[in-house]
Amino acid sequence: MPLQNRVTPFGEIVAVSGRGLMMGNRGVLHDDHRHIVRYSQVRRWIACLIEFRGRHRTIMKPRSYTELFFLDEATALAAGHRPCAECRHEDYVRFKTLWEKCIGKPADADAMDHRLELDRLAGKATKRLYVADWARLPDGTFIAEDGLAWLLWGDDAYAWTADGYGRRRKRRRRGTARVITPRSIVKVLAAGYRPRVHPSVKDKPRAPRESAR
Repeated sequence: MPLQNRVTPFGEIVAVSGRGLMMGNRGVLHDDHRHIVRYSQVRRWIACLIEFRGRHRTIMKPRSYTELFFLDEATALAAGHRPCAECRHEDYVRFKTLWEKCIGKPADADAMDHRLELDRLAGKATKRLYVADWARLPDGTFIAEDGLAWLLWGDDAYAWTADGYGRRRKRRRRGTARVITPRSIVKVLAAGYRPRVHPSVKDKPRAPRESAR
């Protein structure tokens, strides 16, 4: 049975089989029996590489941070995680530079993490969603519709699943959407940050496109 350490775009920590392309953490969330007992322990939510300098970790080791897994970077960003400054240093610098450009200084890790905490949570363990114009949402943003999380990429919107992106719809250009990705991260995406996405977005042949509703 899979461990409860996979993260959805809504920030929920679930037990599903898909491992994903990225790892991250938000502190020690599990007990000695590898059961999740808290939603978050720290303000610093990061997204990391699966492999880095040959390091090996025992998953959910007692009293060590909980290894969380994301389908891809776009999912991690939607949940409210930012690039790790160590294992993803180049991505971190790029993210930080664009943050300074569109949000302002200071843009050190502490300042970004403080802003992200405000943007991602409406309560202790409640994801903050908000309404924005479709036309203003950049690639890499997740929106909520029909009870699902949809990734906006190119001309389409892709429904998130733990194993990859399945259903596909034509992306709307008018009206408003309920946005999952935190406001500050959407601004960084709009400024030019290009997140890594799961290859199911690019696989051929593509899933049949549904009509936008």
